Amino acid sequence: MSLVGALQPSCSGRLSSAHCEASTSGRGSRLAAAAPWQQHERRSRQQRRRQRLAVAAGVTAETAAAPPSTPVMPRGGRGPASDPSAPLSVNKVLFPDIQLQLYDPAQPATFDLVVVGSGPAGLAVADRVAQAGFKVLIVDPNPLAPWINNFGVWIDEFELMGLSDCLDYKWDRALVYLSSEADGARYLARPYGRVDRPKLKRRLLERCVASGVAFYRGKAKDVSHGDGRSTVALEGGGQVAGSLVVDATGHSRKLVEYDKPFNPGYQGAYGITVEVESHPFDCGTMLFMDWRDDHLDASPDVKARNEKLPTFLYAMPFSPTKIFLEETSLVARPIIPFPELKLRLEKRMQHLGLKVLSIEEEEFCAIPMGGVLPMRPQRVIGIGGTAGMVHPSTGYMVSRVLGAAPLVADAIIDQLSSVSDKATDGHLPRAPRSDAEAAAMSAAVWRTMWPVQRLRQREFFEFGMEVLLKLDLAETREFFAAFFALSDYHWHGFLSSRLSFLELIAFGLSLFAKSSNAARINLLQKGLPGLVVMLTRLATLR
Repeated sequence: MSLVGALQPSCSGRLSSAHCEASTSGRGSRLAAAAPWQQHERRSRQQRRRQRLAVAAGVTAETAAAPPSTPVMPRGGRGPASDPSAPLSVNKVLFPDIQLQLYDPAQPATFDLVVVGSGPAGLAVADRVAQAGFKVLIVDPNPLAPWINNFGVWIDEFELMGLSDCLDYKWDRALVYLSSEADGARYLARPYGRVDRPKLKRRLLERCVASGVAFYRGKAKDVSHGDGRSTVALEGGGQVAGSLVVDATGHSRKLVEYDKPFNPGYQGAYGITVEVESHPFDCGTMLFMDWRDDHLDASPDVKARNEKLPTFLYAMPFSPTKIFLEETSLVARPIIPFPELKLRLEKRMQHLGLKVLSIEEEEFCAIPMGGVLPMRPQRVIGIGGTAGMVHPSTGYMVSRVLGAAPLVADAIIDQLSSVSDKATDGHLPRAPRSDAEAAAMSAAVWRTMWPVQRLRQREFFEFGMEVLLKLDLAETREFFAAFFALSDYHWHGFLSSRLSFLELIAFGLSLFAKSSNAARINLLQKGLPGLVVMLTRLATLR
């Protein structure tokens, strides 16, 4: 969703962002885009390795038969980062025709890789590692369950990854309203799309099945390490061992460890997909941000709260009578409560004169932004939310994660490939013989995920988040007036995590130059403390 936007569990879509990963080329040290679905080069040994998967102990084939799927997001439903008080069902099945190879803990087996979680990150990593011929297990309560939240992305990001056909709605441009003044609108010539959640998940699931990935339908309780192996304890009894373990459980951070208090900012959003008699929005334009507050003129108390802790409207018009509307807090600490977000959205809808005929989906979204990264290195490898990959200034993540998945998977493949394997193109996986060796393997993967250039980039984004946390409505409007006056290269690159640290410095200087004098003074006053913190942290990166 908004600046905060694309592909995340909706909050309409955020969780989007960079489809790029470390590699330098082009202007300066721009992070180059990765091609997630490319075949791994070690093709000559994959067929031999796959033969082992067919006879892996403890894996059986089962048709995932289940009742027909319920609506993707029924009223009151919740996703991984939604309203904690709403009921969560893991029994919904979206793909009853897909056959999973199921792992039976009663017949213990050791895998090369155990992935906990079957979101986009977990499925993408599992597929790529299994394609290289390794034994991979995914642990998830219901890997066939639908992804609940709406995902919005910049179309160019998905095009770079070969996923543009996984979008079910597309808008030629986006729109930002800074205010109700005559010059308050900013049109963004950057196409936007909504992810076709069933299609994307089906594609990833079918790839995993074709690659020989096994599944355990249940929860992981915890993980222990010893004798060069990691053992995941399964809820309900039983366990599974693996050479490496990936935690892809999202913001729950199920297995990764932290050595410092986790104190992020939070992006909160309340949204609904509704059928209405009519609406005033252009169906060819996605409303990225609407900071106008005229709708609160008759509610002075709410307006005063909004002036202090501003929220904006994010809207996806699907047809003249169907639209997704979401009231979003870009970032706050603590999070703005859902009842307040819902109240503000209702005020907007009343002001717009919308007559709701039915509510198709209701979404509650809470995204941790920034905060400390997991302890690095550690035996459990994180990816996505568990690895702190949410854009700290915007909330974008999904495209970033899908772009990082092939690099992380290839690093895992390299570590699982034995020395003789690499030298002779053999087919025996590398099994760590000691905890020290296993720790070194995990450390190498963490370094691939968080190279120094990515850490520097994240420090800059954290600095940006801390500034945004201090801005009221008027200051936020001034900030985005300057932000969207930047070159496409800079604002596109910032939202999509494509800019190197040096380019981010140029971005910051350009933003400062395009700000009004009052905004410059405000940025200096509110940004200098965070700048000192950022520079201090940068000096310790290695």
